[in-house]
Amino acid sequence: MDTVTARMRLEHMLAQLDRSIAILRRDALTGWDRSPADAGAVLTDADRSLAMLEAAGEQRRTVLAALRRLDEGVYGRCADCGHAVPEGRLEARPEAARCVQCQSRRERRR
Repeated sequence: MDTVTARMRLEHMLAQLDRSIAILRRDALTGWDRSPADAGAVLTDADRSLAMLEAAGEQRRTVLAALRRLDEGVYGRCADCGHAVPEGRLEARPEAARCVQCQSRRERRR
């Protein structure tokens, strides 16, 4: 993927994530004015919102890291082995920092 297209896709992803995070934050704050009888539902909703906020925040960090790699001229190179990240992987996941093999190894270690 060329760097202009990659930057456009990553910036679009970042804008979508920022909107989602703003909505999730707003929603997390609005549930607390329900009746005490709804306390269990409020906590469940809050837990779900916090989990989604955490996931969106992590995704946002990976997109920002990809934009930094673009600025540094290393976008499309695996952060671990240095080989080129396959074009298809970048098409599917423009924020990908690793080739499929290195990403698989990383995930198995977790």
